[in-house]
Amino acid sequence: MDYKTIEKEDYSGTRVKVLGETYAPGVPESRGVGEDRGWRKHLTDRNEMLRYLKNGERYWYSSDWYGSEKKR
Repeated sequence: MDYKTIEKEDYSGTRVKVLGETYAPGVPESRGVGEDRGWRKHLTDRNEMLRYLKNGERYWYSSDWYGSEKKR
């Protein structure tokens, strides 16, 4: 691929080439709606979604520690 480069000065004052914009132009596709529902397509009903979310929040908000973060 041919990347854009920009010339800038570094902290010592010498001119260096750095990468410019590397993203593809356009509008991002939306996720989580219609046919492409993201992670929701794997869960069948509301109760299953709530169980999944509560399980994920347990990791962040619980007073217990699990796995490699367990205090010794």
